[in-house]
Amino acid sequence: MDREVRLHLSEEDADAERLAVLTGYLRAELLRLDVVEEVSALPAGEPPPGARVFDVATVGALLIAVGQSFEGLRSVVSVIRDWLSRGEGTGRAVRLELGGDTLELSQASAADQERLIELFIRQHATGETAS
Repeated sequence: MDREVRLHLSEEDADAERLAVLTGYLRAELLRLDVVEEVSALPAGEPPPGARVFDVATVGALLIAVGQSFEGLRSVVSVIRDWLSRGEGTGRAVRLELGGDTLELSQASAADQERLIELFIRQHATGETAS
């Protein structure tokens, strides 16, 4: 079975329309990767009882199918990191969830981000999960 990475994007003071646009740009970049099998909107979850709305997506959230490859996960994280760096000063953050672990990339220094990314990727390359 392929791995699915959940991505949640935020930007300081951004409304839902702005987040939808940013998410679309990031999705397009991720789809250019050969290692990515699919990038889709992350469903919002169960609607409240009596709600008539269906198939609602969470604004600023994506579900990324990356397969089992160590390098595939590394490529996805690299694209996200590069995308974030182009929005410097905008207060953007991306939270990745995989196998119960979470990695948040935001205003941390490049060295701190690299250290956290390596730890996250290594942990999932070996199939281990956090305790």
